[in-house]
Amino acid sequence: MFKNARIFRLSAEADAAATPAETSRWQFAARQPPTIDQLQTLQAQLAQHAFRPCGPLESLALGWIAPLGGGAALVHASDGQLLFAARRQERILPGAVLGEALAERIARIEQTEARAVRRRERARLRDALRTELLPQAFTRSRVVSAWLDPAAGWAVVDAASSARAEEVLSLLRVTLDSLPVKPPRLTVPVVERLTAWVADGAPAVGLTLGDRCVLRDPADRGALVRCRGLALTDPEIHGHLAAGKQVVALGLSWNEQLDFVLDEHLALKQLRLSDTARDTAAMDSAADEQTCREADFLLLTGVLRPLLATLAAAFDWS
Repeated sequence: MFKNARIFRLSAEADAAATPAETSRWQFAARQPPTIDQLQTLQAQLAQHAFRPCGPLESLALGWIAPLGGGAALVHASDGQLLFAARRQERILPGAVLGEALAERIARIEQTEARAVRRRERARLRDALRTELLPQAFTRSRVVSAWLDPAAGWAVVDAASSARAEEVLSLLRVTLDSLPVKPPRLTVPVVERLTAWVADGAPAVGLTLGDRCVLRDPADRGALVRCRGLALTDPEIHGHLAAGKQVVALGLSWNEQLDFVLDEHLALKQLRLSDTARDTAAMDSAADEQTCREADFLLLTGVLRPLLATLAAAFDWS
């Protein structure tokens, strides 16, 4: 279900200045799963920001969809966990297409009116052409999922970039009027800890080294060595470490259940559940799509919750 995991912390401090009307809503800061009444309120808030396709002159649309597909609710709650999904749709108008149309328009003006087109007029023509061409542009959609674990204080977004993750959190913040989340504060430098794990061949308990890593020379940030399909105990890897290179991305396995790459920003990438984990939660082939997706969600969170706790301890997250 998730390919990436951008991790944030939910604040543990409740809003002491909240009004009675505000306290009737579910407060993330309280670190408590919502009640049935609060879930209904949450659903209504999400519905106000439900996804609608891009209009003819809109370049971007972002809104909530049912995370389990079909006509299900806009938030899925299970075992104290909350799952959201936002659809991001954008119109694709390549700069080269706009530039070519602009050049043709300018050439036509200069030929028919026998005058040069100045910079300010070029800018106006470009804006006018963008408005003219935008309704004809193709659209591209992507779904970004977000998982909230109120009890443990985690917010996790399935986004490859921090910008996409923040975009979804901003939408959730607007939807709920408030969302006290922030990236984890670290007291242990990530690169130093990853490098030590490879040098010692011993990551945190429950983690084992994979077969991939990225090393970087701190004196030349552009000098990267990418290793894949190679045992990280190999002398070649240790030779790079001896030369002063540091590990900035590391392939790891969690309890033989989940393989992933942990980078220097503590983002989990290329998540892949092991066959063992999938076999444990094997579904009846006759199960419908929503049932399968719910099972996948419970399987994923069941694996990620203890992993996040281990990483929090290893890097002294707060």
